[in-house]
Amino acid sequence: MIGDLFARSKRTNEVVRSVNGIRRKRLGTSGIEVSEVGLGTQRWGSTDFNAPDEALCHAMLDLAVANGVNLVDTAEQYPIPSSRERPEGLTEEIIGRWLAKHDRSSLVIASKITGGRNVNRISILRDCEGSLRRLGTDYLDVYLLHWPARYTPQSNWGQSLEYDWNYGVRAVPSAASFDEIVEAMELLMDRGKIRGYGACNDNAVGLMGMAQAGVPPCAMQNDYSILNRRIEENGLSEASSPALSNCGFMAYNVLAGGMLTGKYDDPPAAVDDAVRDRAQRTAKSPRGRMDDRGWGMTLGRYRTTAARAAIAQYEVLAKDYGMTIHDLALRFVASRPAVTTSLVGHTSLFQLEETLAAFRKGPLPPQLLWEIDRVHLQNRLPLFSNDKTGPDWGNEGLIGERIP
Repeated sequence: MIGDLFARSKRTNEVVRSVNGIRRKRLGTSGIEVSEVGLGTQRWGSTDFNAPDEALCHAMLDLAVANGVNLVDTAEQYPIPSSRERPEGLTEEIIGRWLAKHDRSSLVIASKITGGRNVNRISILRDCEGSLRRLGTDYLDVYLLHWPARYTPQSNWGQSLEYDWNYGVRAVPSAASFDEIVEAMELLMDRGKIRGYGACNDNAVGLMGMAQAGVPPCAMQNDYSILNRRIEENGLSEASSPALSNCGFMAYNVLAGGMLTGKYDDPPAAVDDAVRDRAQRTAKSPRGRMDDRGWGMTLGRYRTTAARAAIAQYEVLAKDYGMTIHDLALRFVASRPAVTTSLVGHTSLFQLEETLAAFRKGPLPPQLLWEIDRVHLQNRLPLFSNDKTGPDWGNEGLIGERIP
């Protein structure tokens, strides 16, 4: 069976062409081709201090499409954070108003149903219709579960020390089965509402469970970066390969919440700065989310002692090879055979231009990849070597980080 799958002529992640210097790759067995970089939209129209407004969002879409990018990733839950004036679903509406003036086929749109207890056959069908209405389109290219319906070790960002099946029964007592989820997705595909489906923040168990229940998913989406390479060891890369499920992979947080841009080097993030007066000044004029108290605390995993040590080593490597840490981080992900596309969020056109320039430089040279691996082997899980502990998601124990 594995040999038959591997012999397929249409393998996921295979480069099929280049548009304005940006590579296009196959996304699973869906027949969809996506650019190697896509637009992340979590904060489009949000209440955040530096969130892009609608005009800027539309300008970014214009610039991206003109430069060979065809993928935009969104969700019914976006924007984050939201408010009564800027409610969940607004991000899809912003994209929809741009779409109303442009060719629908110019974009590959991936959206998500809110995960957890919300996921069942009825809600999958209902919420997909809601996303279609807000986007002003009659189909989605990819429809994903934002979080698994079931309890998984990743329910606390993977920091729980064991998988407790009994805890899962208590936490999600009536989780939708793989059969129920896939049946609903197949129905949406049969109706022409979606071209393919997948899951976010899931693992190899979720991927293979869905693949065995019917039409296999075309995409998985997880946190992945030079600081977080868990998918290479937890089975997801292997399970999604052409040799097994032939499923695409979308990487998010490839810049580790901005920590891999270099902007928090000096001074450090405001929430970490021991120099009180300087920290207060930085917080008043934040460079990004890490200088904001709310986001800074939430995204603490990207600033663990181990993470900052790894970043320092990667910055030395970047300098040795004549590039920025930003370019090193993006080009590293672009070099990985398991990755179909990288989802990158931006708050300015300049940031988007920097991203496009990095991807046009292509994958990293083999020798640099070996050097990166040497650093990685000394510090394998920097994001999950947390030295600031607290109760887990179930308010039990003293592990993990607080999830707001």
